[in-house]
Amino acid sequence: MDNLDLLKEDWKKQERNLPHLTYDEIYKMIWKRSHSIVKWIFIISILEFLLGTVLNIVLADDDYWNRMKEFDLTEFTIGAYIVSYSITFYFIFKFYKNYRRISTTDSASRLMKNILKTRKTVKYYIAFVLISSGITFLVGLFLIIRNHMLTIEPTSTDMQFDTMQWLLFIGAILLILGIFLAVIWLIYRVIYGILLRRLNKNYKELKKLEM
Repeated sequence: MDNLDLLKEDWKKQERNLPHLTYDEIYKMIWKRSHSIVKWIFIISILEFLLGTVLNIVLADDDYWNRMKEFDLTEFTIGAYIVSYSITFYFIFKFYKNYRRISTTDSASRLMKNILKTRKTVKYYIAFVLISSGITFLVGLFLIIRNHMLTIEPTSTDMQFDTMQWLLFIGAILLILGIFLAVIWLIYRVIYGILLRRLNKNYKELKKLEM
C-alpha cells in the first residue's frame, strides 16, 4: 500500500469520528444565526434613531432656529423632520416585524423568504436615507439661494454670477453632495453590510440544505 492509499484510509477514519449533523440540527443552527442577525438589525435601527434624535435636540438650539428663520427655512425644516421621523418609524416597525416573523419561522423555505424580505427592507432603508439626504440638501440650498436673491439689492454684485461661475458653483455643490452621500453610504455599508452578508451566507446554506 503506497502513501496515497494510507492517506485515504486515514481520511476515512477521521470522517467516521466526525459528528454528523441531521437536517433539523443544521436548520436550527442557521435559524439561530439568522434570528440573531435580524435582532441586531432591529436594535441598531433603534440606536440610530435615538442617536439622531439626541443630535437634533442638541444641535437645534435657539441660534439654529434663528438661522432657519433668517433664511425662511423654518417650515421646510419642520416638514422635513416630520417626514423623516414618520418614514424612519415605518422602517423600524418593518424591522420589528421581520424580527418577529423570523422568531416564529418553522421551516427552511419560510426562513429563506424571511431572510430575503429582511435584506430587501434594509436596502430600501439605506436607499431612503441616501435619497432623502440628497433631496433635503438640494432643496435647502435652493431655498437659501432663492431667499438671498430676493433680499439683495438689484444693483448689488453679490451672487450675480456669469454662466461659467454658475457652472463652477453648481459643480462644486454637486461634488460636495456626492462626497456627503458617499460618506453616508460607507457608514451604512459598514454597519448593515456586515449583517447583510451574513444573512446572505445563511440563505445560501439554506438553499443547499433544501436541494
